[in-house]
Amino acid sequence: MADPTPVIDDLRAESEELDLLVAELTAHQWNLPTPAPGWTVAHQIAHLAWTDHSALIAVTDAGAFQALVEKALAAPGSFVDEGAAEGAALPPADLLAAWRAGRTALDEALRGALPGARFPWYGPPMSAASMATARLMETWAHALDVADALGVVRPPTDRLRHVARLGVRTRDFAFGVHGLTPPAGEFRVELTAPSGEVWAYGPEDAPQRVTGPALDFCLLVTQRAHRGDLALTAAGPDADRWLGIAQAFAGPPGTGRPPQGAGR
Repeated sequence: MADPTPVIDDLRAESEELDLLVAELTAHQWNLPTPAPGWTVAHQIAHLAWTDHSALIAVTDAGAFQALVEKALAAPGSFVDEGAAEGAALPPADLLAAWRAGRTALDEALRGALPGARFPWYGPPMSAASMATARLMETWAHALDVADALGVVRPPTDRLRHVARLGVRTRDFAFGVHGLTPPAGEFRVELTAPSGEVWAYGPEDAPQRVTGPALDFCLLVTQRAHRGDLALTAAGPDADRWLGIAQAFAGPPGTGRPPQGAGR
């Protein structure tokens, strides 16, 4: 049974880094548009606060979480945007306070979870480690959108190992949400971390392979960059198809981002 503490610690660090980015923003900066159509910086933080709150309910009150699932099923195409819009309408100080309080409460709940416990979610049930990993992935991805709006470059860290691993583990999910049968065999994925370490997944002799920078792979599976702008290489037709549909987040297939230029 995996100890969830390391990923919970990394989730806290990722959140604190984003907090430093938005803590002193002006009202004008909170309203800057981000790469997500219709979403401002405030919408990005409101979405994180909303999802942290949902995760907290899932961890602490499964019955109450079921009510959230029913609400989502009643409006599958709009409930995420509605949650973000509601939070974005708050004064920035109130939104920031709500996000901080919610993520602190979730941090404490995940650390206090019983070993082996699993919690309901909008997809399959999650362990504490899986829940923290999903929250880290979303926090990192939405922080990129905020940074883009502010014209800031966030240097990647080896906390991306959690996002990369989630991207690999959601391979079959990505095929499934596109109505495709997942490949039978495992792929070999070799990614170069920001530190220079190589993160490897799957059998060394697998014929289907993906290689490249870990940052680029994480940008791909969170759909924060177009495949054509990334230095990822696929060997084998199934691996090549995967790079065209990969997504590490729950829900229907995302639309992704348009290409910006030549691969890096």
